[in-house]
Amino acid sequence: MNDKRLLLRHFLAALAYRTQKALRGAPADFDFFEAGNAVRTPADLVRHMTSVLGYARTCFIGGRYRAQALPSLQEEIVRFHAMIEDLAQHLTEGTPLREGMTEEQLLQGPFADAMTHAGQLALLRRLAGIPVAPENFIVAKIDASRLGPDQADPASPDAEWPEAPDGWTPPGEAKA
Repeated sequence: MNDKRLLLRHFLAALAYRTQKALRGAPADFDFFEAGNAVRTPADLVRHMTSVLGYARTCFIGGRYRAQALPSLQEEIVRFHAMIEDLAQHLTEGTPLREGMTEEQLLQGPFADAMTHAGQLALLRRLAGIPVAPENFIVAKIDASRLGPDQADPASPDAEWPEAPDGWTPPGEAKA
């Protein structure tokens, strides 16, 4: 695998990690949280992320892809991670890209688009009153072989979080 594809595979692992960070610990009623003004729900966002990555997959295998709605966010998450794993496999196996497509275009287009939506999931958590704790992503345990929903816990969560919800305790401190 060339350096560009190694980096793209790592980017997919970072996408898996950040998506799970935004979703981990969310209550069941978050699945279809509506922020208003026709903003996508978390389930809609994950389905859209799958569609965006499905489009990226067509750059390897041809055809078209548009994910249909599944009944729950959990089912959307499983399909999303399966798509990440499938894309990573094409990168690993050296599947050629369609003529005129480059690794850089995959990164600047569908891969970056999906990462933007991972950030939107985190924003929706905050709007729903269940924000995601901050962490130092530079030291996150992101592994290109871990692409599914089972992601590592934060390696360096922030000890200070001024806007933390009631009941939050800093890492390493016992809950009262």
